[in-house]
This record gives sequence, C-alpha cells and structure tokens, in this order.
Amino acid sequence: MSLKKKLNRNRLTIGSWVTIGHTSIIEIMATAGFDWLTIDMEHSAITLDKAQGLILAIQSKGMAALVRVGKNDELIIKQVMDAGADGVIVPMVCSKDDAKRAVASVKYPPFGKRGVGLARAQNYGIGFDEYKEWLNNDSIVIAQIEHKDAVENIEDIISVDGIDGTIIGPYDLSASLGIPGELNNTLLTEAINRVEKVCINANFPLGYHVIKPSHEEVQEKVDLGYTFIGFSLDFFFIGEKVREEMEKLKNG
Repeated sequence: MSLKKKLNRNRLTIGSWVTIGHTSIIEIMATAGFDWLTIDMEHSAITLDKAQGLILAIQSKGMAALVRVGKNDELIIKQVMDAGADGVIVPMVCSKDDAKRAVASVKYPPFGKRGVGLARAQNYGIGFDEYKEWLNNDSIVIAQIEHKDAVENIEDIISVDGIDGTIIGPYDLSASLGIPGELNNTLLTEAINRVEKVCINANFPLGYHVIKPSHEEVQEKVDLGYTFIGFSLDFFFIGEKVREEMEKLKNG
C-alpha cells in the first residue's frame, strides 16, 4: 500500500530524516524497514542536485521519498517535485493560507498553481499524462506544525483540501513559545496537547519528529495516537551508537 493510501486511511507509518547527502546512507537506512525517508533541505547542506540522486535511491529501495523543503516557496517546492519526490514536508505552516500555498505549489492547475515542466518526475517528457494523474491522486503534502500560530490555527490548517498530514517540530515550536529546547516545559506540552486533540478528534494524520533514537519514545507516540512518525535522523543513529560503544570500552 502506498504512503498516500496509508495517510488517507490514517495508518501508522514510520520514517526518518536524511541530512548526510550520500546514497550509502540511504542504502544503510533502508535495511531498517522504514516506510519513508525525508531528505532535509532546510537544515542541511544537501543541494537540489544532490537531492535528486537521493530521491532516486530512496525510491529504488521501495520507500517513499519526501523532501523537507527550506521554506513554503513555490519555486523550491516545484523543483523538488520535478526532481521526482513523492511529496514535501513544508515548514512553518502557520495558517490556512500557508496550507493553501503549500498545496498550490505542488499541484498543477486547476487544483494548484505549479508551473508545468518536463524533468525526472515526468519521465523526461514522455510520461507527462501519467505524472499528471499521479500528482492528483498520490502526491503528498505534510504541514509541519512548529509555531504557536500553527497551534492556534490547527483546525483551519487540517481543513485544507490537499494537506495529507501534520508533523510537529518540537524544537521550533518550543522556540516560538520563548522556551527553545525545553521539551518538557508545560507551555510546550499544552501546545502539543492541543494539536493532538484536534487531529485525533478529526481522525487526521498526526505526526511528530522524535529526535532521540529511542524506540521507547516512538512507542509512546504510537500509544498516544500518532500515525506519521519521523524516527530520529541519520547522524543521531550513527552518533549514539558509536558513543555508546566507545563509552563501554573506556569504562570497561
């Protein structure tokens, strides 16, 4: 079943974040059984050219290839979709208008405003009709909820046709509340609880990026009703393991 269909049915999917721009990272992470991987073009040095190769690598391993774009920008979104991404995670979606802008940047008219080009996504010119049908039925737009305004406007955001799910970014959300990095602060907990309540009551895909590579924390989110979970990221998985094993050696 495709990621789009799982989102439509609010089924649990677990993915992860890619910040190291090498296909070997994709091949290694693919062995873990993720449903999707997100290429981070907001907080990494991954360029558009590099991202296209990573998209191909992810899809070749049977996973959905998402891109977390740097901003809610028509040009950036159009470029990663033309590179063949299955969808985008759009940062700082804070209002209904922001959500509409994100969807319009992914979809062709009359559903959106995306310019029509021929690239990898359209099979370099010979697959445009097939891509147009795929775009209408299977492309994915995830709204990143990472600002206090998004929390306030969460009902409006998830009401926008074409928004397929949400994902809470805890660090930026905490920063917008004036408590950057204080993930156990009551202000952040209350904001997250509001997003949880609205999405769960609406049976709308509720997502969260669990930063720590801890399966216990992921399970906690699953038990709370989250269905679109980003499980840590490449350098945390590598770093945690190497530090853990070296610590054992040093103290053994």
